[in-house]
Amino acid sequence: MKLSFFALGWRTLWRDVRSGDLRLVIVAVTLAVAALTAVGFFADRLQGGLQRDARQLLGGDAVISSDNPPPPAFEAQARTLGLQVVHTLGFPTMARASDAQGGAAKLVALKVVETGYPLRGALRLSNAPDAPDAPTKDTPAKGQAWVDAALLEAIGLKVGDPLLLGDSQFTVDKIIVIEPDRGGGFMNFAPRVMITRADLQATGLVQPASRLNYRMAVAGDEPAVRKFVTWADAQVKTGGVRGVRVESLQSGRPEMSQTLDRANKFLSLVALLAALLSAVAVALAARAFAANHLDDCAMLRVLGLSQRTIASAYAFEFALVGLFASALGVLIGFGVHYLFVALLAGLVDAALPAASLWPVALGLGMGLTLLLAFGLPPVLQLAQVPALRVIRRDVGNLRPASIGVLAIGVVGFAALLLTVSSDLMLGLIAVGGFAAAVLVFAGLSWVAVKLLRRSVNEATAPRWLVLATRQVSARPAYTVVQVSALSVGLLALVLLVLLRTDLISSWRRATPPDAPNRFVINVMPEQSDAFQKALTDQGVTKFDWYPMIRGRLVAVNGKDISPDDFTEDRAKRLVDREFNLSHSAKNPPHNLIVGGRWTEDEEGAVSVEEGIAKTLNLKLGDSLRFDIGGMQSESKITSLRKVDWGSMRANFFVMYPVAVLKDVPSTFMGAFKAPDTKGFDNALVHQFPNVTNVDMTSTINQVQRVLDQVIRAVEFLFGFTLAAGLVVLFAAVTATREDRAREFAIMRAVGAGSSLLRQVQRTELAGVGLLAGFLASIVAAAVGWALARFVFEFDWTVSLWVPLLGALAGAVLALAAGWWGLRDVLRRPVVETLRRAATN
Repeated sequence: MKLSFFALGWRTLWRDVRSGDLRLVIVAVTLAVAALTAVGFFADRLQGGLQRDARQLLGGDAVISSDNPPPPAFEAQARTLGLQVVHTLGFPTMARASDAQGGAAKLVALKVVETGYPLRGALRLSNAPDAPDAPTKDTPAKGQAWVDAALLEAIGLKVGDPLLLGDSQFTVDKIIVIEPDRGGGFMNFAPRVMITRADLQATGLVQPASRLNYRMAVAGDEPAVRKFVTWADAQVKTGGVRGVRVESLQSGRPEMSQTLDRANKFLSLVALLAALLSAVAVALAARAFAANHLDDCAMLRVLGLSQRTIASAYAFEFALVGLFASALGVLIGFGVHYLFVALLAGLVDAALPAASLWPVALGLGMGLTLLLAFGLPPVLQLAQVPALRVIRRDVGNLRPASIGVLAIGVVGFAALLLTVSSDLMLGLIAVGGFAAAVLVFAGLSWVAVKLLRRSVNEATAPRWLVLATRQVSARPAYTVVQVSALSVGLLALVLLVLLRTDLISSWRRATPPDAPNRFVINVMPEQSDAFQKALTDQGVTKFDWYPMIRGRLVAVNGKDISPDDFTEDRAKRLVDREFNLSHSAKNPPHNLIVGGRWTEDEEGAVSVEEGIAKTLNLKLGDSLRFDIGGMQSESKITSLRKVDWGSMRANFFVMYPVAVLKDVPSTFMGAFKAPDTKGFDNALVHQFPNVTNVDMTSTINQVQRVLDQVIRAVEFLFGFTLAAGLVVLFAAVTATREDRAREFAIMRAVGAGSSLLRQVQRTELAGVGLLAGFLASIVAAAVGWALARFVFEFDWTVSLWVPLLGALAGAVLALAAGWWGLRDVLRRPVVETLRRAATN
């Protein structure tokens, strides 16, 4: 027989598509590619938008950002290279209306600018809310303030009204519509107020413990900018300057939205789960496909077709299927990513640039890798079917896939998944967790099958239970595969439920009912008693009150340290910034001592929060030197504290166990639950205009609204993974359809009734589902804890009810999948089934 593999491949493809043999394979690949490319298109367009707007996001071609005024050498170097230079200063503070206007107050993000701002991009202003806007290169005039429209609405002002900041009064002159260097479309919780630098000193808002952000933007010719960035990076790395960060078009803004980053991790996790489940579904469906084509290939061998031609034909067929399913998945993913943009409106700019071809290449590559790695190995065995199978059906059956071929495919697929994951730890936990889970499921299910036969007493057990037990134990290999596949599918489904309920609930968990909802900072020492009296007069009797000192860690055990001494990003950031330090003779009651001993009024001692101690490799007995306002203070670590950062209490990384810390500049901070008294905040700010009063209730509500957007996007993508999990369940249950049909036909031939066989089938499916659901729930709890602990940084514990509920859910889903996939087995005529079985 002379037939090219190309012609044979086309013929078999057309036949298999019409018969539905490739349906599960196509669905599984399409789901995986659609989920991954939807996230890929979204991330690609978001990254493109950030790169497009990089100069505007920076406000220049490069920026020197610091928490202290940048050293004069930086501006001198920029001027020497012929670059333009503009300075800005930003910090949170309270703005309020005058008493005549109602005296309402609001936390704002104050920005102090100078002539020439911004160097890149343009401010767009309007004369009133909802009025037409226009670009400007001007800056606020002396005594004037430009504000967000949201501020006017919040405190009941309009353009032309007075606005009070600290000790100064300003006139609201313009409405800020677009601020180029504010961020790439991300929500800013505090309304902006912009004034000129000449007005700053009179406000009295800059205090020793104020958390200020200085930014020096430069712009000019690209070669000069590159030289300046190289020089500035060298200055920072040599350790001569501290707390200085260099931001350029290459590095971008280092502090983009943590919420969006966490959302991207959630989306990537769900997409990874869909891809992993699809791999299992493809492997099961391809093996069933190959089993159904054994006889066809035996006949082709009888007709003289070579093994090479048969193998090439099926490889060609699967390559075409992979291209079609991948292309379909890319189209679906492209459409779905628009929903992400819509669901995350307000977090990201909807006017994103067009996507590149990278997600398309990713989708096609993922689909082909998925199919070739997990689908092709069992199909290629068809080329080795002997011609003798035409008369002897007991020869030429499928063997387990080659370990070498399977290993190469699995490694390639895992590498691709790790590449597309947004976080290496996320990819390792997801991929590694599933790989380990497969081995655990296979081992435990094998043990369970061995124990099952011994645990059922055939003399006393019901007939249907005996037959179901025999069915399961008669084919242990199939049972192990089925339980393992079901467990993997249920693992993803249980993990999704835990993510949606427990993990996301932990993310957006409300603060305790009695937790503080107000924080005040910048209270001067001479105002401390008066401020506390004002609180008690309003009925606030319980509040945290601590001094706050700004200090930079400069040496450990007598050795100077710098960010370059650490490899972890968080450690670098901590060493590069100033700490908020405090002191108290008594340990804060909401802090737990977990190491060492807190001794009241112990000189030369400090207590360190255990988390930062671990990050910076600090231990009891280490000596720490802080630079506090130019004064060097060296102390020994005598205790470690466990701090609950979600408690909304006043907490500090480092505390001195003394009542008084001499000769250091400090202010006070407090945390308390505000009374329901109308006008409480306004009266407080009016009496102490320099104090920053942060209303955390409003901020928490805003965060919750953002989280609602993120969760809606995540839940939408859950649908892909849910569908992939159901495909796995269906493929696993129907993998032994023909074997079940033959066994049931024989039972019916010797007198078993349909009612008994239905009981046997349901018992077998329910038992397999119970075992799979129980195993999956335990592993899902472990994987969920690892994700919560190491990726999303949640405090999370799994409920003891999860294994029980998972087992019940597994039984229900297995029964449902079995009813749908095996509903024709008991209705098939006995004669037809026995004729097929007679040749075996």
